Amino acid sequence: MSGALVASVLTDPARATVLTSDAWNALIAAARAEQLIGSLAARLDGLPIPPAAARIMADARASAEQGRVAALWEAEMARRALAPLGVPVVLLKGTAFVAAGLDAGRGRSIGDLDILVPRDALDAVEASLLAAGWEWVKPDPYDDAYYRRWMHELPPLIHRTRDRMIDVHHTILPPTARPTPDAAALIADAMPLGNGLSVLSREDMLIHAAAHLFADGDLQGGLRNLWDIDRLVREFDDDDFVERLMARAALHELTQATARALRLAKRVFGTPVDGFAPVASDALFARRLLARDGWGRLRHKRTEFGFYVRSHWLRMPPAMLARHLWTKFRKK
Repeated sequence: MSGALVASVLTDPARATVLTSDAWNALIAAARAEQLIGSLAARLDGLPIPPAAARIMADARASAEQGRVAALWEAEMARRALAPLGVPVVLLKGTAFVAAGLDAGRGRSIGDLDILVPRDALDAVEASLLAAGWEWVKPDPYDDAYYRRWMHELPPLIHRTRDRMIDVHHTILPPTARPTPDAAALIADAMPLGNGLSVLSREDMLIHAAAHLFADGDLQGGLRNLWDIDRLVREFDDDDFVERLMARAALHELTQATARALRLAKRVFGTPVDGFAPVASDALFARRLLARDGWGRLRHKRTEFGFYVRSHWLRMPPAMLARHLWTKFRKK
């Protein structure tokens, strides 16, 4: 599987120096499909690889750098729009990694700007962003009402001139999800960057990555998220980091997701964590995470569909799920 090839080369970049032409094609196709081409290019920088591959990697590094600059600028634009409110603004995901100068940000593909703000500030934050040029992506009344009642974020916004999206979170999982993270603690313990913005604490940053991967989705883009987890563990690890991490995960009711993230990171990337015995179902998660063929296409369609159903099941009770799916089906 080409997903496994991507994981192998990310873990040990020297393996790329002995790849065949076919293997290079598969590696690049799968890395692009998983939005890991920039991370791969960063890992391969300076290694002796074929000229054609070297040009692709150079382009990927340049694109990732452009994305990094754009992400930081978008964060600054949000900061300026929200500064008069005097509310905490916590950067999340890829923008947080690059803003904090973390290894997880090297070459990382960054899409939307994700921020976390206090729930009681949502109305003011929304009004300030709208006044500063953002507008709704989902004007549909049902979608708007669904986000506002059931989701952990406002409906997505896009800036009318910069064409960049922002997701404004008030917590990290939908209120209907089984776990209930402590949103107040996430914000209270965030680490200031010195520019009016913050990022989550080290433990919360990793827990959020695990929650996003296992408790809030169907594992689309999962290999990239698992790579984030590997990078964060390696950079944050000290004598008692994992112990502190699991204590914090218990606070957020995310012990199971965090433990699975660590087990799978070790299984796929050799992440240096101990004390987590493998679970039989980990094999199914690994199958989903690594399911790319030599053309970058997803394999194991039944597994993919199963995780799609699982993602909805985790987000809402059965009766609510049935109503939601029926409403979405009728709108098509």
